[in-house]
This record gives sequence, C-alpha cells and structure tokens, in this order.
Amino acid sequence: MSGFRSQRTGLRALRPEAFGADPSGERMARIRRSPHFKDGVFQNPGGTARTRPSGSAVEFAKTFFDKDTRPLRAPSGTIPVHPTTLADIVAPPATGLRLTWMGHSSVLAEIDGQRVLFDPVWGQRCSPFPFAGPKRLHPAPLPLAALGPVDVIVISHDHYDHLDLPTIKELAGTDTVFAVPLGVGAHLERWGVPADRVRELDWHEDTRVGGLTLTATPARHFCGRGLRNTQHTLWASWSVAGERHRVYHSGDTGYFDGFQDIGATYGPFDATMIQIGAYSTFWPDIHMTPAEGVRAHLDLQGGAPAGVLMPIHWGTFNLATHPWAEPGEWTKDAAEEAGQAVALPRPGEPFEPGGKLPVEAWWRAVSGPITRHWSRSRSVEDASGTSRGDLDLAGER
Repeated sequence: MSGFRSQRTGLRALRPEAFGADPSGERMARIRRSPHFKDGVFQNPGGTARTRPSGSAVEFAKTFFDKDTRPLRAPSGTIPVHPTTLADIVAPPATGLRLTWMGHSSVLAEIDGQRVLFDPVWGQRCSPFPFAGPKRLHPAPLPLAALGPVDVIVISHDHYDHLDLPTIKELAGTDTVFAVPLGVGAHLERWGVPADRVRELDWHEDTRVGGLTLTATPARHFCGRGLRNTQHTLWASWSVAGERHRVYHSGDTGYFDGFQDIGATYGPFDATMIQIGAYSTFWPDIHMTPAEGVRAHLDLQGGAPAGVLMPIHWGTFNLATHPWAEPGEWTKDAAEEAGQAVALPRPGEPFEPGGKLPVEAWWRAVSGPITRHWSRSRSVEDASGTSRGDLDLAGER
C-alpha cells in the first residue's frame, strides 16, 4: 500500500499547474450541500446536458478537416483591434455605464463608479500547455497591467478559455476580489490568490463589492480542466447591479427557458453580454447559436427588445467548425430582424450602451465568404406569442 500511495503522490506532482486543484475539505462539503449537486456531480437546469460531442467521431472528423470550410475558420487578414489605452477608459463614462470587449468572453464593465472584469483571458492559448491548443487570432487590446485598478474579477467557469492561468497569476498580486462559482476557488488558491479575496457562490447567491451586487445565476454548460472531469466545480452566468445600472454576462451556456426567470428576478438589464460563438450541431446543449443568443437576450428583458446586446465568445479563438466571422454576421441579422439594439465593437473598443453604439460589420474586411444558412424571413414574437422560435434557432440542425 505504501508503494501505491507513493505512486499516487508522484502522479499528483506531475500534474500540470494549469489543471488547478480539486475542491476538498469544507469547500467540498459545501458543494455536496448544494441543491444543484446530485449523484456526485453538478446538474444543469432541467437535468444533465450532453457535454460530449454527439454523432460519430468519423462524422466530426470529416467536418473538422473539410478542405473547403476549414480555411474559413480563421480570418483572411489582420483583425482590426482597437488600440485601447488607459486614457480611453480612465475618465468615468458619461452615462455611468461603459463596456470594453477585450476579445472572446473578456469584458471590462465600468458600472456606476466601479470596475468589473469578466472572464479575463490574456494568455496566448486557451490550453494547459503553452505549446499546444487554440491560439489567439488577435493580440489582447492592451496589456493587463494597463487596465488600471479593478474592483472585482468575475469568473463564469473553469474552462481554459475563461479561466486562464497566466492571467490569474498576474492578477493574484493585486488586492482585487474574485467572484466565482462554487469550487472554482480551489484553482485560484493554488495559483496564489488569498482565500479571503475569493467569494464562491452557488446559483442565486449574491455578494456585495462596494456599491455592486453580484449574483451567480444558472447556465447550461459543464466544467473541468484535467484529464478526469469530476463535475465538482459549478458554472454560472452573472447579474451585476449597481445603483443605477444592471448588466448580465452569460458565460457559456446552451439555450434554456431559465433566461426568462433570471430576467424576471434580476432584470431588466441595460446591457447583456451573450455567448454566440463556438456553437455546433455536435454539442447543441451547451453553446448557443447567434439566434438563440438573441432569443436569450429577449427572454432576459421580459420578451421584448430592450437594452443593448453585445455578442461575446467569438472572434478570438477557433473553437468550433463554423466560419470565423459567422457569429458576428448571424447575430447582426438576428438582432436586426428582432428589432433589438446590438453593439458590435472591435476588440478593445469602449462604448456606452446609453450612447452611440458601434454597429459596423468590421469583420467583413478580413473574412472569407459567409453562406447565410439561417433565415431572415421570419420574426421573433414577444413572450405573449406562441412562436418564440420563429427565428431559425437551430441553424444547421
């Protein structure tokens, strides 16, 4: 037995630092008490969603390596990153709310005098290894240190494209508070974030940071960083409410009817940051198509166009088989057809949802041809109608 224990200790020592740490002790006891933890794993709303690709591996390989579509999964030129500087974001927003999309799901939200940084990923690859895995398609708009002080860092879940080891290690040296879903604090503490700066929340729990109330809200996704996915860390979307403004960040999620409940309880929102990229017919339960993203925004707003939708989770990493620019194009079409205001900033371009919105389809200059497989001939009705799914929510399905 002693030899077996030594072997296990040796294997733990070989575990890459980027894998983080598994919850244990009182943290694991709290996880087991969660109403969303059942049969040894966290559960999705309505039950466990499919987290592995559906269909055959051969079918997926044919799609992934298709010589005609594969070149479309990367830009044909240099992505026009906005040259953000501290001067762009040092003056308070005139309306009290400003968003700066840093690429993928990373967003700096300045809300009623406080600064929130969602899912910061400044690393070159979303991978446990610096030499392999999806690489950035554009540089970060500005160095992490140039952001200036941040009041709270919000993490949606522990996948590599949302929880980035080099970024967290750099932020660990600040005095910023981290708001994270249950279990994620184990990773942060291993990487040097003091326990007293970590606020771990279950769905519908909240915490106060200055004048902000941050609430972890449900999402339909999954978790895991190592070779063995234990489903012991929670995933979440987030509501952040200030004195005058409210924003919502979806994290990663499939579409589910819980958006209506989130909106009724914590909305309406001045702006939503909604995942609309890395969708696929191979994993329909855990990521949304752009049309589903627009529908989720409408649900969050009570069923009718309101506030501003900003698409996230696209443009920075190649994580699916759809064309690189398709999420932007499809979101623009779906939002216009729904009559919903949408902001389409370049990475690093600050804007105020209460002011002039960036709406130019900037990706067209560096994109190959995009085939519109979605329909623009049908509309999204409000919550009182019976055909909320009139937009082609399924896309290629």
